[in-house]
Amino acid sequence: MSVRTAVVGATVTVLSLALAGPALAAVPADGADGAAGHAATRRAIEAAVADGVPGVTAGVRDAHGTWSATAGVGDTRTGAPRSAADRYRVGSITKTFVATVLLQLEAEGRVSLDDPVDTWLPGVVRGHGHDGRAITLRMLLNHTSGIYNYTADEDFGRTYFLKDGFFRHRYDTLTPRELVSIALRHRPDFAPGTSWNYSNTNYVLAGMVIERVTGRPYAEEIDRRIIRPLKLTGTSVPGTRVSLPRPSSRAYSKLAPTTAGPSYDVTRLNPSIASAAGEMISDSADLTRFYRALLRGDLLPARQLKEMKTTVEIDGVPNAGYGLGLMDRTLSCGVHVWGHDGGIHGSGSSAVTTADGRHALAVNFNGDWAGNMDAVIEGEFC
Repeated sequence: MSVRTAVVGATVTVLSLALAGPALAAVPADGADGAAGHAATRRAIEAAVADGVPGVTAGVRDAHGTWSATAGVGDTRTGAPRSAADRYRVGSITKTFVATVLLQLEAEGRVSLDDPVDTWLPGVVRGHGHDGRAITLRMLLNHTSGIYNYTADEDFGRTYFLKDGFFRHRYDTLTPRELVSIALRHRPDFAPGTSWNYSNTNYVLAGMVIERVTGRPYAEEIDRRIIRPLKLTGTSVPGTRVSLPRPSSRAYSKLAPTTAGPSYDVTRLNPSIASAAGEMISDSADLTRFYRALLRGDLLPARQLKEMKTTVEIDGVPNAGYGLGLMDRTLSCGVHVWGHDGGIHGSGSSAVTTADGRHALAVNFNGDWAGNMDAVIEGEFC
């Protein structure tokens, strides 16, 4: 989707700029030539590789069953192809899982979305004009809190997203409180509830609230409430684990505010810099299963799902709205899709489904400087 919801600094932006090198043909992972209805999706995947993305993997669930395809390479050194079964870092797609858990807790009567953050995290959100007494849990989940986005901090960007800093600090462990403290060095973006701005800090705090309410880390609650019930065998919350589980491909980044220059293997990193805002790992099959289950009401009662789908306007992005960890978008052909996108070093992903959950797509690029994710979504649904 067009909104950069990834856990990335301002210096790392996915650009649609072609790089040198031939495109590799998309290979249907199911061994067939692929249904005719996915031809435009396949062309968009091939175009992403032509634009410079090392490799793409995508999976679809619809009324006809499942379909998957790959293009490009999963390892630029060996030339090994990407796999439809690849597990990858999903970045801000994590937010939908976190919001789902909080809404389940609301359905159980353990929290209210109108609770001030200070009720659960007393004194945590204070400083430079931030005040957790005036910010509700709902404002965290729909990004209307005004809390500064810690990944927009210039020093954080230099330390974790540019080449020299990344290679010195890629294995650092940062706690949620440390991430929040970075945000609180800055003034709020606006008064609570008066505007919208994407802030990863909101979801770090949401993860902290889940732990305070349940007595268990948010990762355990996601595992207990979502991963195990849905049998999402490729999905995990890694914490400080630096490696990707197999099968997986390598992940690549320029580690610079440019699409020129060399690419670096950034597969291994400590995802605690993303915390509950974007540390999760999954695969395309699991993501389509998760979003289908969510939109069909398998994970939330009707009232909570309605709250999740109640959107606010996203400044500067037409035909899109942000709910509670869930985005609504109207495509060029008039189709509505719900889901989220996400990115982290060397990995850009999107997972969307129709409102009835019958048609779902998940796609991942293993490079963060090129390719058009929107084109893949449009190709599949339009």
